[in-house]
Amino acid sequence: MSALTELSPGVHFFPSAVNSVVVEDGRGGALLVDTGLDDSHGRKLLRALAEAGLTPTAILNTHSHADHHGGNAFILKKFPHLPVYAPPLEAAIIQHPVLKPLSLYGASPLPDLRTKFLLAPASPAQPLQSGPQSVGGAGVELIEIPGHALQMYAVRVRDVLYAADGLFGKDALAKHPLTFCADSAAQKASARRLGESNGVRVVLPGHGQPTPDLAELAALNLAAYERTTQAVLAAVQSGEATIDDLLARVCSVLGAEITQVGAIVLNRAVVSAHLTELVQGGQVRAVVSGNRLLFAPES
Repeated sequence: MSALTELSPGVHFFPSAVNSVVVEDGRGGALLVDTGLDDSHGRKLLRALAEAGLTPTAILNTHSHADHHGGNAFILKKFPHLPVYAPPLEAAIIQHPVLKPLSLYGASPLPDLRTKFLLAPASPAQPLQSGPQSVGGAGVELIEIPGHALQMYAVRVRDVLYAADGLFGKDALAKHPLTFCADSAAQKASARRLGESNGVRVVLPGHGQPTPDLAELAALNLAAYERTTQAVLAAVQSGEATIDDLLARVCSVLGAEITQVGAIVLNRAVVSAHLTELVQGGQVRAVVSGNRLLFAPES
């Protein structure tokens, strides 16, 4: 029995901590959408593909986070001429993965930021524009959903929608109360837009199980994103503070405990994104005092 789970005729997913999607080209080939965190995921994905009698024709990475393109390197060892595609900005990061921990830390990354969770092996990647098109011989529609990453695509195949990390499953939202984002306002706008999609029979999040109720999943995500915004706003309203102090306050409110350097920089970025949204909305202001960047309520 194949490890692939059918979502629709010719459209399957490989369930894991990070889902991969397989779209058949009708000739025994298949487009691979997202390849997981590491060699182990890539190996299992190729095994599942072989069990289904399919051969990879191309890789599409929806965005440049390591858990979505970390399996590229293993797959490309087996299929070295396989083309890899991604949104333009994300393609640059996939080719030069150090840009990810560099952008989070702001300098040459600490050793603790050079792990597979933040620094995937480099792979070639070609920039691909959004819209309906054939990728690796498979017909797909690529939908721009920025927010979680600065550029990211959802992938629609007829009535199946792979939301990538534009929407998260219920368990993933509960596990990570500070859902990662580069732009929280865009993240919310993308979730709303996905939730209003017509004709979707089943939606698959990047992390979680497929569900027929797209509107409910979008509403669940929007509530979680807004909860973080309000927690950041409440943290600022309790007294002007640095981003690190605000992160500690937010974690206390949301019941999160951070024990690793990588998790600190990731969640610090989440707080920063929501602070940007609040500053742009006129609710918070950034000030410099005592050689520190502080955030205070807008008076």
